Amino acid sequence: MTDGASRPPLGPVRIDAADPRYGDLIKGVNHRFTGSPDHIRIVGSAEQTVRAVQDAVDAGQRIAVRSGGHCLEDFVDGPRTRFLIDLSELDDVFFDPERNAFAIGPGAQLSTVYRALYKGWGVTIPGGSCPSVAAGGHILGGGYGPLTRLHGCVVDYLYGVEVVVVDASGSARKVVATRDDEGALQDLWWAHTGGGGGNFGVVTRYWLRSPEGSHEDSPEPSELLPKPPATVLDSLVTWSWDDLTRDRFRRLMRNHAEWHERNSAPDSPYASLFSVVGAFHRASGAFIMSTQMDAGVPDAERLLQEYLDALDEGVGLRPQHMVRTRPWLESMLHPTLPDTVTGMRSKGKAAYLLKGYTDGQLDVLYDGLTDGHGHMGAGVLFMSYGGKVGTVPPDRTATAQRTAVIKAFYVDLWQNPAEDEEHLRWIRELYRDVYAHSGGVPVPDDASDGTYINYPDGDLADPVWNTSGVPWHHLYYKDNYPRLQRAKAAWDPKDVFRHTLSVELP
Repeated sequence: MTDGASRPPLGPVRIDAADPRYGDLIKGVNHRFTGSPDHIRIVGSAEQTVRAVQDAVDAGQRIAVRSGGHCLEDFVDGPRTRFLIDLSELDDVFFDPERNAFAIGPGAQLSTVYRALYKGWGVTIPGGSCPSVAAGGHILGGGYGPLTRLHGCVVDYLYGVEVVVVDASGSARKVVATRDDEGALQDLWWAHTGGGGGNFGVVTRYWLRSPEGSHEDSPEPSELLPKPPATVLDSLVTWSWDDLTRDRFRRLMRNHAEWHERNSAPDSPYASLFSVVGAFHRASGAFIMSTQMDAGVPDAERLLQEYLDALDEGVGLRPQHMVRTRPWLESMLHPTLPDTVTGMRSKGKAAYLLKGYTDGQLDVLYDGLTDGHGHMGAGVLFMSYGGKVGTVPPDRTATAQRTAVIKAFYVDLWQNPAEDEEHLRWIRELYRDVYAHSGGVPVPDDASDGTYINYPDGDLADPVWNTSGVPWHHLYYKDNYPRLQRAKAAWDPKDVFRHTLSVELP
């Protein structure tokens, strides 16, 4: 869409359990959770969303909101949700001259966002590489992807939000908050720069533009967001697990972490290089890595090869390496490592790394990845981070972790419900044992920096799995949590929007 007024809004559509469409709407991506809401409301405008929220409040029904359905926990598809608001049809992407910013609906999938921004204006946002993720939750939690080392987090470009909130009298209304505002309104905008979903209200529109200047500045739209590379070097690197002894595994993982410690400055010639190491269980047969790098960088192919050589130093395995040059948009819409999560049962955990794991932690990881668990969908992803992310002070946005150089994502995927206990035990114990020195969780210190709210993990609020004495909210938000609570008190004083890891009223 290029004009927000170019079509009439859909809906509202009201669906209950007797409707044949109900079964299609009670599951998100993680099939471990299936909801049973009394009422589903598909909305097509902010005004319809206000009405839906008011109806839920008046009926005393617990609200949950879905844009793309990629929540890893049961915050949406859980037994407590009685009224589900579906935002998937709020998917417009257009330039708003009144705000001098790009407007994005929460239901717009990243594939739609990338196509519209790039085809229309030659720009993009530094978002994720899973095309089916919707903007709604992705932006709220911070948002990152292959261009983040070069351009920062998505929320670094968030100019404003349109949010349906509920006041102390129980009345729903629509509010617009921008970074140009002051006081409580600026707190509301700020809370959406990494505060996570389901906390303050229902976002019905985002506006994004350069972090410099206000909406009164009027550069061309094509100058308001980052320009992606014309072409990228996409590569897939494969090591055989049969050749990865414990010592080789240690050395490879140390090389990977130390390279990121050395090459994550914002002015690094490697700023456009993003890699994902897939340390999946030995049962998968292969230890893999995908990369994306701006093909227009001087000596790009040499720099990529030097990165691979640095990883192999002292390992000596010379992995299989396939590299191809592709248009940037094609690479984002059809990533080298495709989405394999949708429709699976899953559990995820995450961590920010300031530097690599110790040999003891790597031994724990090696033992977990080579044990008898035997499921190829179990493992840990290590994603490049750093670069321009670190140029933003930790309190400028709600995204507090600004000095990490790697994100780690622990994941286990399976299909059979009868195997739930086995898989949950495996990933919980692996994560706990890697972080045994700090109570089973990545407590911020000189090596760890907490974790990422877009990979939520309810175990962090469970004293069985978090024995650190550090509350879950410090792991996600660090010193930014009190301001998030201030925004919560001002904009959701009745705690209408809540889940296991929601911001608590002060």
